[in-house]
Amino acid sequence: MKAAVVLKEGAKVTEEELIAFCAGTLAGYKKPKSVDFITASEMPKTATGKILHRKLRERYLTEV
Repeated sequence: MKAAVVLKEGAKVTEEELIAFCAGTLAGYKKPKSVDFITASEMPKTATGKILHRKLRERYLTEV
């Protein structure tokens, strides 16, 4: 599982820190194995501002 993360302006976190945080709060099968940091403009959204999860999946399935 991969996580696509948009950081708030000025926030700093590493991939390892984020995965460790998830390991402490999520079930093992939900914990991401890797993290991609993307910009807010790269996050696909609908006209109402909802995230298009289907588009994100398509993006990462084609990268493999």
